[in-house]
Amino acid sequence: MTRKRPRLALDEYERGVRACDRAILAQAITLVESRDEADAALAQALLIRLLPATGNARRVGITGVPGVGKSTFVDELGMRLLGRGSQVAVLAIDPSSTISGGSILGDKTRMARLSLERRAFIRPSPSGLSPGGIARRTRETMLLCEAAGFDVILVETVGVGQGETAVSDMVDFFLVLALPGSGDELQGIKKGILELADAIAVNKCDGDGAARARTSLGNLRAALRYLPRRRPSWEAHALAVSGLTGEGLDALWDVVEEHRRTLEASGDLAATRAEQQRSWMWSLITERLERTFRAHPGVARRLAQLEADVVAGRTTPPIATDKLFAAFALPPDAAEPATGVKDLVES
Repeated sequence: MTRKRPRLALDEYERGVRACDRAILAQAITLVESRDEADAALAQALLIRLLPATGNARRVGITGVPGVGKSTFVDELGMRLLGRGSQVAVLAIDPSSTISGGSILGDKTRMARLSLERRAFIRPSPSGLSPGGIARRTRETMLLCEAAGFDVILVETVGVGQGETAVSDMVDFFLVLALPGSGDELQGIKKGILELADAIAVNKCDGDGAARARTSLGNLRAALRYLPRRRPSWEAHALAVSGLTGEGLDALWDVVEEHRRTLEASGDLAATRAEQQRSWMWSLITERLERTFRAHPGVARRLAQLEADVVAGRTTPPIATDKLFAAFALPPDAAEPATGVKDLVES
């Protein structure tokens, strides 16, 4: 695949990102999304230089059931944050883009006002990557945006059941949006989503939905009492909002700021970010080890047959695993043992 534009020098990327040159910021993000080895090396060199300028932003993850009005909510919240003097970056994590080849949530037309603002930046989920690859690129994009001066990073995901854990593992504050009065306000409990939440907001609490929103709010607050706290220092909040009218959004952001102060005072913020960095490192190690394992010629020769044997009940997963690791332990060009590893049942 030919490059669409020439690669800049490292100093040019650094100066451009630090100056919040939006064109260079976009090119730097494209650089970290690239699977080209030279691009990857340059991207990591850039991130090392920029790391001292990162870490001060409010990192907020947002999820919700389909139809909850997430794009309208983010558009209105972003505009209000701009009014408070913030610079806002919106990043999308859309696991469906690994299948469809494109992003749904990143469509700027769904955040019509915010996308026109100079102090806002909207970036769709990169396409053609695995879910793990999307999460990794989103983490790196977040660092680039922070180095560019964006002090609020909103990371949204496609909906309940798709990507929430990945988002919660890279943000400080995780917000779940719920619908009023349809039973969906409790749906997250079944999927474990509410256990990740620092706050749950019942959206669309306007017009005919206001009364239903109050009922839903009561149900959520009752449910939260039975869930374990995500962090000892913070009890999840539930409140009603309207992305259409803006009602409740200022109160919601006050909760985000209260959460920040509480976690800073308790030490939980530093501990959480440290654990996120460790988790990120180990996820990369795991991903690379699996890729290396699968690419080994000895493993590649035996993998399909051993998978079929496991599925058909001709062998057990532990025995198949032992045989694959025995193949992996040999040099790539070595002849395989005639019988492989002895079956556990024979030992």
